[in-house]
Parts: sequence; structure tokens; C-alpha cells
Amino acid sequence: MTENLDLLGQKLFGFVDMNQEGYAIFDAQDYLIYCNQAYADVMGFGVSVLVGKTFQEILVLCFNEDKGVKVETKALDEFLARVKTQWRSESYRLFEIETNEGEWFLLSEVANNHNEVLIQTKKITEQKVLENKLLESRDKLRQLSLTDELTRVANRRCFVDSVDAELSRCRRLKKTVAYMILDLDYFKSINDNYGHHAGDQVLKHVAKLVKDTLRDYDIFGRIGGEEFAVFLGQTQSIEALEIAERVRQVIEESPLHLDDVTIRLTASIGVSLCNASNCTYLELYNEADKALYRAKREGRNRSILYNSGCSLD
Repeated sequence: MTENLDLLGQKLFGFVDMNQEGYAIFDAQDYLIYCNQAYADVMGFGVSVLVGKTFQEILVLCFNEDKGVKVETKALDEFLARVKTQWRSESYRLFEIETNEGEWFLLSEVANNHNEVLIQTKKITEQKVLENKLLESRDKLRQLSLTDELTRVANRRCFVDSVDAELSRCRRLKKTVAYMILDLDYFKSINDNYGHHAGDQVLKHVAKLVKDTLRDYDIFGRIGGEEFAVFLGQTQSIEALEIAERVRQVIEESPLHLDDVTIRLTASIGVSLCNASNCTYLELYNEADKALYRAKREGRNRSILYNSGCSLD
């Protein structure tokens, strides 16, 4: 019976040695006492190099030689301490690793009653590549749903949602906020005189000008046609009008050169202002829209603050 068990054991290890999946056994003190060639290949070193080392020593070897398991950290000691807390944390555990050679493996960790650990590796590179492509596609679709297709800035839905979220934050802080509506002057005549392709190029040109002029934390989007909007959090009236005027001037001073045609541009801007604790998005929009209408009525190419009669042209 014992001879049969020994023979079966030899056969089993024979199959394990030639298996394409990796196998490794660590003793209770974390030293590697056995691994097959497939496991050694995953780690990037020969079997004789790995046997006798602890799992953490193998990770350090991989880190120093840029082989095997990819250890992406600037604080190796902290990384190893985190690994130590996870090692043997459960009787059975699954986790993924990436190698410096660009391969992905699923590792299973099984601990027995003697605190010994069996590691099995299974190559999952193809599945991981497919998973990453699916995630990238999902992110692109999500981005497309939130981005204006032509100008690549936030579309109306994304803009309104972002402003509502920022309004809630400013409301808690009782901060003053500002809202700007920017409308290109005589945009219909641009389409009529130069064609819709030129009109599209104008919108893309203006979107980039405005985006480059605003602060990183300002919220900017296209809310329809030739109309753009900007939300300025924690902003006083003077600062809001200064920003509006800076945007207006940069548009006026930056004509679009399209083929052999120069298209000069101006914009009218309406600005509304309120304390976030007692206003809504709709109120901000309506007041800015009224200021915009006044800017158009008074000659265009100007910035006007709602209910103040103030213009900075």
C-alpha cells in the first residue's frame, strides 16, 4: 500500500512538473520548498534560484531585477508590509498579478492546518486584455454620453449635473457663485456666408479659446447651438465680470483663419450672481439669460451682469 502511494506521489509530481500551470509550496516559515518550472517562469528566475527563499525575498528579487512579478512602488518596505498582512489572511484566496513581461496570472493561495501554503498560477493574459478593452469601450461610451461631439467640452446634461453638484457644495459653505451664458454674435450669418462646415470650425475654435482662458476649476459646457455656459464657484461680482470680459476679449482678438478666409468673431455674455444658499440652477440660468438678452439689445460684443446695468466693453 505504501509503495502504491509512493508511486502515485511520484506520478502526481511528474504531472505537476510538466504542467503549464505553476505550482509552489511554502512551508510554515514562508520558505519555498518546491515549485515547478511553470511557477519559476512566472517569477522570472530558475527553480534553483527561488527554492529556499521566502515569498517576500522573491518579491524583492523581482523588484531589483525587473523580472517576474511587477512591483510598482516607490516604497518597497510599505508594499512588503501590505503583502504580509494579506499573505495567509484566508484559508483560500484568489488574486491577480501582472509580470514585467506584460503577462497576467490568476493566483490561488491555499493554506493547510500546518500553515503551509500551496500556490497555483493560471495564465489569464488573453482574458485580461479583453477585459481591459471592454472597460476602455465602456469609459469611451460614458465619455461620449457626457461630451459634446463637436467641441469635446461638456454637453448640456453633463454641464447641468456638474453645476448642480457644485451648487450643493457651495450651498453648504454659503459661498457666492456666478453663472455666464456666452452667445456668438451673428452666428447664423457665418453659416449662411461660409457654410456649416465653417460654422462647426468656429464653434470648435471658440470652445478651445474659452477653455484655455478659464481657470482649471471652472465648469464649462456647450448648452445648445452657438451657446456656451460657465459656472464660477466661490466668485464675487467683480471677479465674475473680469473673467467674462477676459473671455469676450480673447474671442474678439482671435479670428478664425480657415483656408484663405479670416472669420472675425465676437460674443455677448450675460452674467448672473447669487449666494448659493438661496438659489437654484434654473434661477442662475434665467437671470444670466436676461443679462445676455440685454447685451444683445445694447449692441452685442459686451459683458453684462444681471440687474446691475454694468458693462465692461
